[in-house]
Amino acid sequence: MGKLLQEAFVYLIVAISSLFIMGFAMHMLVGGLVSPETEELLIILICLADLTVIGFMARDVIKRRKGRR
Repeated sequence: MGKLLQEAFVYLIVAISSLFIMGFAMHMLVGGLVSPETEELLIILICLADLTVIGFMARDVIKRRKGRR
């Protein structure tokens, strides 16, 4: 159980840092070029897409682990 918690903690840190980096990258890409409302909407959409991809990757890892046991 301890190893599972360690792994979950690592995945959580990776997910949070990935969301931060994606949001910041979108801000640097479109900041000042579009209105602040549009920029905020783009950041939200990119972060949602990133969260979806992270969710699919986590689901794949869980699925593969169940197949090994």
